[in-house]
Amino acid sequence: MIHRMKRRHLLAAALAVPLAFGALAKDAGAESVLRVIPHADLKNLDPIWTTAYISRNHGYLIYDTLFAMDENFVPHPQMVDTWDTSEDGLVWTFTLRDGLKFHDGAPVTSADVIASLERWGKRDGMGQQLFANTASLEAKDDKTFVLTLSGPYGLVLESIGKISSNVPFIMPARVAATDPFEQITDFTGSGPFVFQSDEWVPGSTVVYTKFADYVPRDEPVSAASGGKVAKVDKVIWTYFPDQTTAMNALMAGEVDFFEQPSPDLAPLIATNPDITVEINDPLGGIGFARFNHLLPPFDDADVRRAAIMAMNQEDYMAAAVGDPVYWRTCYSVYPCGTPLENEAGSEVMKTASVEAAKEALAKTGYDGTPVVIMQPTDIPLLSAFSLVTAEKLRNAGFTVDMQAMDWSTLTSRRASREPVENGGWNLFHTWWIGADVIDPMAIAFSGNPDAGWFGWAQDAELEEARSAFARAATPEERKEIAAKVQERLWAIGASGQLGQFFSPVAYRNNVTGLIKSPVQFFWNIAVE
Repeated sequence: MIHRMKRRHLLAAALAVPLAFGALAKDAGAESVLRVIPHADLKNLDPIWTTAYISRNHGYLIYDTLFAMDENFVPHPQMVDTWDTSEDGLVWTFTLRDGLKFHDGAPVTSADVIASLERWGKRDGMGQQLFANTASLEAKDDKTFVLTLSGPYGLVLESIGKISSNVPFIMPARVAATDPFEQITDFTGSGPFVFQSDEWVPGSTVVYTKFADYVPRDEPVSAASGGKVAKVDKVIWTYFPDQTTAMNALMAGEVDFFEQPSPDLAPLIATNPDITVEINDPLGGIGFARFNHLLPPFDDADVRRAAIMAMNQEDYMAAAVGDPVYWRTCYSVYPCGTPLENEAGSEVMKTASVEAAKEALAKTGYDGTPVVIMQPTDIPLLSAFSLVTAEKLRNAGFTVDMQAMDWSTLTSRRASREPVENGGWNLFHTWWIGADVIDPMAIAFSGNPDAGWFGWAQDAELEEARSAFARAATPEERKEIAAKVQERLWAIGASGQLGQFFSPVAYRNNVTGLIKSPVQFFWNIAVE
């Protein structure tokens, strides 16, 4: 069962499923529309409250950032015009560029920036590190603000220009005043598109319209940096929980862009001469099994490590991704092929033996406490991960309670720290794009249970090493510290790592301007 849980039935049924896409019919008139099948349903609209990638993608459409990463992960100014630093590197002065407006017409000011950064800094792992080294963040005037550090911190621009979750999006101060552990209800943005809240249908449709007053930069596009030019009047996301139905919509020309088709379907889609199938993210994604460190049985590091011992990356990748052209094994917590790749401490993940896991679990005194696995049935990759884990844990001696739900429900429920009987959980699966786990500042690596990511690992030694990485002065020193962070992550059994994979995108050939990036952006894209 483990070796090939691929969705072959989708291929068999693909051409037999009738099309019924009246709701997607092309609009009459000259309005240009980009119709997108997103990778998940948009349910949570606050990209600071959640790290879900669908919420991040939504955020990039409607918000702007102070700095942005290019294709080489070098930060460039975005909303910022000029900046300078003091000789000791502790005082940073930033001036916003002219013409920045929110969607309600109000100018973007230093007060908005400060409030947005402070809210982000309470949720994001990199933001927490930045503010832990901040003495003050103050407005000099409406367009100039000053960041004063309390000590050396070598990642200022990398922090406020980080490319993925959580992204430090700039919101109006009144919105950013919202408790960071509660979701915002005002979606006034600062970016190239406007969210049409009255047309939002959860589980179905999201509509964005071009913001006429947005002023893009003049520089050419490179990943998240450069000019964010809205080349269509409207972007419409239409969510399909069924991959075959989604594929047929693309094949029939009812939609233009399919963000994440299953690799099983990619060869069939590619037979259509009007469609391009390609890899758009050069770093790919990293699969994770995330434990809840607060609740039994995974409040015990030895139990977590026993579970990890049962996890065989080849089985996960074969089941969830299929074609080996789209995946590789990787025993580094930083993506393979990136500068910090190493295998320090990874023996526990390399074990890949149910029998070894069973023996290790017996030594922990595990009492049969059920493991509640949240299974997102509408995300094929994660659903397959869940099935593989459930089988491996059962065979290793765990009691498993698999609970099916959609991804948007999971992303809400995973925020609960309550006991299982009150809606809590023990394990869920996710993936991080390579850009999000490229160094120890990534949010999932946190060892701070009060401010860290879902799962709430606690380890002072891990936090000390992460802080040291932020203060490191040379690449060599950072690499050494990164290996120490990795050793500690495996030592405490923070998460199971399931392999590195590369998801294709598929789009009709009338779509141009796609940006090569770990994140899917919708500016610069035209529909001819």
